[in-house]
Amino acid sequence: MKKSTKITIALIIAIAIIAVIAIILISSKSSENIDVNSQEDLENLMNKVYDGVTADLYNVETRSIDLSDSISVQSYTGLENGDDLEYAVVSEPLINAQPYSFILAKVRDGVNANNIANEMSEKVDPRKWICVSASKIYATSSGNIVFLVMSDDEKASSVYESFKSVVGTVGEVYEKSVEEDELPPDTDTGVSFPVPQ
Repeated sequence: MKKSTKITIALIIAIAIIAVIAIILISSKSSENIDVNSQEDLENLMNKVYDGVTADLYNVETRSIDLSDSISVQSYTGLENGDDLEYAVVSEPLINAQPYSFILAKVRDGVNANNIANEMSEKVDPRKWICVSASKIYATSSGNIVFLVMSDDEKASSVYESFKSVVGTVGEVYEKSVEEDELPPDTDTGVSFPVPQ
């Protein structure tokens, strides 16, 4: 066998070994990042996502969602109750008049996380702040983790992109743009107020 043929074969083998090692490292990175066995693990995952966010965010506070309180669960996630969830955390601004909400949840064994992400994207209220509204919603899943963010387009897309980067792979993505409410039609109540002179 010629020396050049031996070198070519050695190069092909070296490239194949490097490719296999890269695949193993990427796979272990993805599964390591979504290994959630406690509420604290879920909060740590949220912090990793925040580490990669490039948009300027509001001053936010992260807290757990009480899954036994159906009113809280519905307010944050849009779900009727927390029966399908094992843990859930929410990150929202300390000042309530800023439209931003980021939720991570771990589903119970046997529950399809992507179905929950879809349900959350359909049922969550982007106008829950009353005076302001989120204009963009992203929801998806990775393994048994459900992700949802709603805010303006810049903040929501930055958090979503960081989540994808942290977990490696995601399921189907549910992306919605929320239209601004039109002003209600002018109504004449018959009440008049004196104009100061």
